[in-house]
Amino acid sequence: MSGKEEVIVAGHICLDIIPTMDENQSSLAALLSPGKLVNIGPAVISTGGAVSNTGIALHRLGSKVKLMGKIGADPFGEVILTLLRQQEPSLVEGMIVSPEANSSYSIVISPPNMDRMFLHSTGANDTYAASDLMHEQLQGAKLFHFGYPPLMKRMFENEGAELVSLLKKVKESGLTVSLDLAKPDPASEAGRANWRAILTQSLPFVDVFLPSFEEIMYMLHRERYDLKEKAAPNGDLLSSADGELLAQLSAELIQMGVAIVVIKLGEHGVYVRTTSDEQRLAQMGLSSPKTALLDDWLNCEMISSCYEVDVVGTTGAGDCTIAGFLFGLTRGLTLKESLQSAVGVGAFNVEQADATSGIPEWTAVRDRMDKGWKKRATKLELVNWDLHEDQIWIGPHHKSPKESVRSE
Repeated sequence: MSGKEEVIVAGHICLDIIPTMDENQSSLAALLSPGKLVNIGPAVISTGGAVSNTGIALHRLGSKVKLMGKIGADPFGEVILTLLRQQEPSLVEGMIVSPEANSSYSIVISPPNMDRMFLHSTGANDTYAASDLMHEQLQGAKLFHFGYPPLMKRMFENEGAELVSLLKKVKESGLTVSLDLAKPDPASEAGRANWRAILTQSLPFVDVFLPSFEEIMYMLHRERYDLKEKAAPNGDLLSSADGELLAQLSAELIQMGVAIVVIKLGEHGVYVRTTSDEQRLAQMGLSSPKTALLDDWLNCEMISSCYEVDVVGTTGAGDCTIAGFLFGLTRGLTLKESLQSAVGVGAFNVEQADATSGIPEWTAVRDRMDKGWKKRATKLELVNWDLHEDQIWIGPHHKSPKESVRSE
C-alpha cells in the first residue's frame, strides 16, 4: 500500500441475510411454529460487523483502506469477498481465509412493526488470533482499528491475553491503535467475562478508544449499569448520561493508558476527552496529531450534538461515527473538526436503511457542514459546560494555546 491516509480495519465481520417480510407476518410465534411453511420475499444480503461497516465508510470518505477480517473457505466467505470487491477490489487484499473455519453469518428476522431478531453464528471470528496478523502486513499503514472483541472468543477468553498480544504487536510497529467494542449478551460467555481486567491489560496499547456509553458502563461498572437500566425509562441508559458521569468514565479510561476517549451517545451525540500528558499524545504513533496541533488536542473535553436529519435506519451508525472521527484524525484535522466529522458521517449514515450506502466522499460531508447544517439541542445534563458555536459544548477539562480553563 502507498498513500497518505493508510488505515487497516480488523476484527469482526459477518454475512447478514435479511428475508423480506410483509405486514401480515407480524407474529414471531406464528412465524416459528413447528412444521409450518412461511412464504417470504427476496433476501437482502450484505456484509456486517466492524470490519465491513467502519472499513467501507472510511473507504467511501476517501481513505486508503485494507480490511483484515477472518472468514472461512466456504460459500458464505466467497459471498463476503464478492460484496467487498464490489466496493473496491483492493479492500480484500488483507482478508484472512481459514480452511478450517466457517464464515460468520446472521439471519435477521425482521417482521414489520417489530424488533428484529438475530440468529448469529460467530464462526471464524472466534478463531481470530494475534498470529493471524503479520508484521509485513502493517507496513505502509498509519492507523490500525480493531472492532468488536466481545464477539470474538479468543479475544476475551483468558482475560484478553490474545487481544493484548495482538494490540501490543501493532503498537510496537509504530501505528496508531484504535479500539471499538460491542455489548455482549449478558448471559453469554462474553457477557460473563471480566471486562475490567481485559481492558486494564489492553488499553495501555490503545491510543483511541471508542466505546458506546452502554458498553463501557456494562464493562467497568456492572452493578451500577444494572441499577441504571432498571431505573431508566424503557431501559434507556443514555437518559442517565451527564457531564459528571462522562468525565468520571473518561478519566478512568485515560488512567488505564488511553490517549483519546470517544464515547458514542446515540441520538445525544458524541463525547470526547483527551489526555493531559503531552508526551502520551505525541507518542500516539503515525497518526498522532501534528506537532502544530498538539495544544489543540491536549487536555480537552467536548460534546457535540447530532445533526438534524430524517432518520431512515440506524444500522452501522456507531461504526460510521467512528469512521468519521478516525478520518479527521488521519487527515490532520483539529479535535473539534474531527468531532464534527464524527457526528456528520454518522448523520449521513442514518439517512439510509443500510450501514454504509449513505456515506459520501469527504468533500460532501464538509460542504454540508460548512453550509450551516443545523444540529439538535442536547438533552444531556451538562452543568458548568460552555456552549460554543455549532452545538459544541466545551467542558471543564479544556486547554488551548490561548487559555487554560482548568487542568486535570
